[in-house]
Amino acid sequence: MLSYIVIGIIVVIFIYIGITYNSLVKSRNLVKEAFSTMDVYLKKRWDLIPNLVEIVKGYAKYEKEVFEKITSLRVNSYEDMTMNKKINVNEEITRNISKIMAISENYPDLKASQNFIELSNNLTKIEDEIANSRKYYNGTVKLFNDKIQMFPSNIIANLFGFNSASMFEINAEEKNNIKVDL
Repeated sequence: MLSYIVIGIIVVIFIYIGITYNSLVKSRNLVKEAFSTMDVYLKKRWDLIPNLVEIVKGYAKYEKEVFEKITSLRVNSYEDMTMNKKINVNEEITRNISKIMAISENYPDLKASQNFIELSNNLTKIEDEIANSRKYYNGTVKLFNDKIQMFPSNIIANLFGFNSASMFEINAEEKNNIKVDL
């Protein structure tokens, strides 16, 4: 009789391990899927930036430092970056895009340029898409991180090598709203 109880407990433990493992895998895959969705919009912005920089450069020849910073951020191939590297580089790009938009305030001819207006509108749309996908990504990261940090699933997570995922957070500069009038 005692052996049946021991076997029953062992079976329950293995079932729990299997269910918890599968739940962790599913959550990790949701994080990857959420990042992939956001990555599409980050790539669109990545590709839009050189056009925006070139148009602004033509009007604002004295703002060389901002242009050099954005150019240096884009030296690496986007596809070759890791998920965390993409997050870090895009946070830096966001800070510098805000500076470019602020620079445009000083150049009325630039603000009236049809190319600049079109690029600015595209950038605004992409930024909205990034913000929405960032919310979804961060939500899936939170659920995943909760699972791998909370007891008793943290035991299974540590046993099978699940690691926390990084949130895509905004920085202090992004929290300050930059007003751009076109």
